[in-house]
Amino acid sequence: MFFRGRQPDQSVWKRFRTAADGFSFSHDGDYYTAHLVANAERVVDLFIALMEHLPPAVDVAITDERTDRSWKGESLALPDVREAVSRIKTLLATNGGTEVSVYTSEDQLTVNPMLELFIYARTDQWLYILKGKGLEERRLIRTRSWRGLRREYADAPELVAALAQMAESLRLSPA
Repeated sequence: MFFRGRQPDQSVWKRFRTAADGFSFSHDGDYYTAHLVANAERVVDLFIALMEHLPPAVDVAITDERTDRSWKGESLALPDVREAVSRIKTLLATNGGTEVSVYTSEDQLTVNPMLELFIYARTDQWLYILKGKGLEERRLIRTRSWRGLRREYADAPELVAALAQMAESLRLSPA
């Protein structure tokens, strides 16, 4: 049983996170960039949760590194996109190897094939949103890799099928 007190709910997450969890935040020219590293399940859950801060219509791009298939869609309803990603979140977190980007003209959320979360934005609002989610800002964080090769990903036929079904349900077109 958890007791509520003066400590915000985020303190529960801090007790169970690993030392590698955290994010870096930088400003370069016209854009702010956040790079978040945590365990795979946490990254995918945050990706879905952070989408609620986007406008009601978003663009989507998906790349499956295993099959070299890509899809894209424009002006999709945000609730539909969140639901579609939620349906594959366990497969995505377990297998990786897929890049999913949800973006507008102002913001972009991307989970890369190595299950790291990147946020690109024109404002610094994401710094405060990430801190509000209980994440700790760090000067530097360890990345998992710059780029994985297709042969590094284990076969995941269930994820490949789920991505194709997701693309069909969202009416994404091949990129």
